[in-house]
Amino acid sequence: MLHSSSHPTLDYTAKEDGPGGQESHLKHYIGVFDPKTGELSVVEAKKMAVRGVVRNLQPTEESIEERGASKTAMEMRKDLGHAFGTKKAKKALAAITENAIAPEKATADSGGNPAKLDAAQRAVMDSIREVTAGMASKEDLQAAADAAKPVPPGNFNAEEIQDVYKPEELIGGDILNSIPIKDWQDQIKKNVNKQHQSAFVAGRLVSIGQGPDSVKRLRTLRYLDLLIKFQRSARQGRERGSKRVPPKDKLREIMEPAPEPVIENIRRKFSTNGEMRKFHVDLVHTYCCALAAILANYQFDTSTLRYDMGLDDKQFAQYFREIGGRIKIVKGAEKNTQVQMATLALPLEFPKVRYQRPKR
Repeated sequence: MLHSSSHPTLDYTAKEDGPGGQESHLKHYIGVFDPKTGELSVVEAKKMAVRGVVRNLQPTEESIEERGASKTAMEMRKDLGHAFGTKKAKKALAAITENAIAPEKATADSGGNPAKLDAAQRAVMDSIREVTAGMASKEDLQAAADAAKPVPPGNFNAEEIQDVYKPEELIGGDILNSIPIKDWQDQIKKNVNKQHQSAFVAGRLVSIGQGPDSVKRLRTLRYLDLLIKFQRSARQGRERGSKRVPPKDKLREIMEPAPEPVIENIRRKFSTNGEMRKFHVDLVHTYCCALAAILANYQFDTSTLRYDMGLDDKQFAQYFREIGGRIKIVKGAEKNTQVQMATLALPLEFPKVRYQRPKR
């Protein structure tokens, strides 16, 4: 047996593990390396169990014997009260026990000053402080949770809403410039009413093509159109919540007239080895929300985009809030109808991490 009392308030005792138990057949060894001779010697070592005890709370042999001898009359009365007493009597006994455990709390409750910590309590508090010194704060946990979320990158310190999410940051400058839009421009010039798979795209194509900064905004609109086609083409995967992306040749047909670099950019960003896990599915949805907000001047009726994405109003609201947006239900143009409106404005409002309280 080994004993150490060098700590100011704690005593440490190390005892050899006795025979028996699950590891009785195991032997333990330590290696001792001599740097001068370069030799390594291996010797058998005893497995020790180390326990720390607060010095002030160590019981003496006399007190242990007295405690185990017999119960006092008060203890027997408590046992009888717990077994056969009324609810009021049991509550009174519980209050006595609580005050005995934390007498300083009872002092504070009665209007006096709380009792000072003794040496044993200070030792416990010091050890707790050492253990919790490196623990993450609530702010650190929130930042880590935000970094792991499937949301598009943004400048969340921006002073203008148009500087938070930018197409060149979400898509990439080179990819954005590679997106073809000539067929759309010709369609707008000739006033040709061509059908589109996306209701959101069909409703905004002409206004965006005839508006300011039309080239950049049309390319952004086409990227959104490609994302909608990409997620629609995915099929149920083997694992729950996952989806399978079509083969490259099939995907090329679906996303025509997008060039190969644009298709590969989308495939690699929103899938891994041809599989969309829940993270990728959520990422596509939040990207669509951010791009739609940019193209709709940061406020829009969500019905067409929800239809394109295959989401109900609650699911869409959850994704839009993940990018810092707000959802509001307003009266529709027709009688007895309601419309879900999405707004992206400063200050952004993100969902907070929920902390589960420990059970008592």
